[in-house]
Amino acid sequence: MKKALICAVLSVCVVGLLFGGGQTEVRTIKLGHIRDEGHPTHMGALEFAKLVEQRTDGRIKIEVFPNSQLGGIQEMFTQIQTGDLEMVYGGINTLGFIDGGDAFEITAIPFLYRDYEHMRNSLKADFFKPVFEEAEKKTGIKVLNVAGDTAPRGLSANRPIRKPEDFRGLKIRTAASEVVLRVMKKLGALPQQIPFAELYVALKTGVVDAQENGAIVVKNNSLYEVQDYYMKTDYIRDVETFYINPEFWNSLSAEDQQILMEASEEAGALVTKLTQEQLKEAYDFLDTKITVIRPPELDLAAIRKVLEGTFADWEGVKWPKGLLANIRGL
Repeated sequence: MKKALICAVLSVCVVGLLFGGGQTEVRTIKLGHIRDEGHPTHMGALEFAKLVEQRTDGRIKIEVFPNSQLGGIQEMFTQIQTGDLEMVYGGINTLGFIDGGDAFEITAIPFLYRDYEHMRNSLKADFFKPVFEEAEKKTGIKVLNVAGDTAPRGLSANRPIRKPEDFRGLKIRTAASEVVLRVMKKLGALPQQIPFAELYVALKTGVVDAQENGAIVVKNNSLYEVQDYYMKTDYIRDVETFYINPEFWNSLSAEDQQILMEASEEAGALVTKLTQEQLKEAYDFLDTKITVIRPPELDLAAIRKVLEGTFADWEGVKWPKGLLANIRGL
């Protein structure tokens, strides 16, 4: 009788395990980004998803939505704020586009960052921590990690640009960024806002003379067909960034938070590697199609000198006083 009772109890336990009583809850994270499926950012997002699922034994699954499937970056930021989206993978520059993230306009200041390592080390330095904390409070968006190099912005045009004077009267299509608009106006160019989808035709028909995207964009979108020169200014840099809803983040265990952090670091390293490979391929290709002007023929020192003080009125207003000096001194 006693043996039969024990067997019955064991049978109930086994049935419970098989039919859900002992199953671990699977949490799903939606992660959106704006890049196409061949872009290093997408490869990094897939790597992040794979590593998280492996290291949580499937307890956390990440669904990746590329190519603005969930909307543009600002729309996805809004979804994080409302809790309708858990994560976004996109540039740190874009945090400056939304209310409460103004301080991050400093990440788009031209020629401020020497290279990817300098920019990332600046963002991870102690002097930047209060900036991240304040932005999280104001925006409702948490930065999990800044990890993943992006192609720096350059300049293509239908005439050579070698010195500051060459910018005068240049009709240039720019990003909808106050930083870029200030820069081009200071150099004497005539910035214009044109949707990217219309850029090729605008360059071909002479609506604008130039545009300011990086070498990979110029190659992949065939802009070399309607431009004669590419200037390797590398004037604005960015770092791909893992953003997350703070409430969702706080609901995770310390162990799972560590897994996400480590996976984001490894995914960012992959993005950096792939970006460098694609940049080399882009320059090798452009060298066969158009004239690529590089320093020292391209006088970056003279251009930087003209731009000195362009953003002095933002010091202590958009970002804490002394932050620029800390970055330059790192």
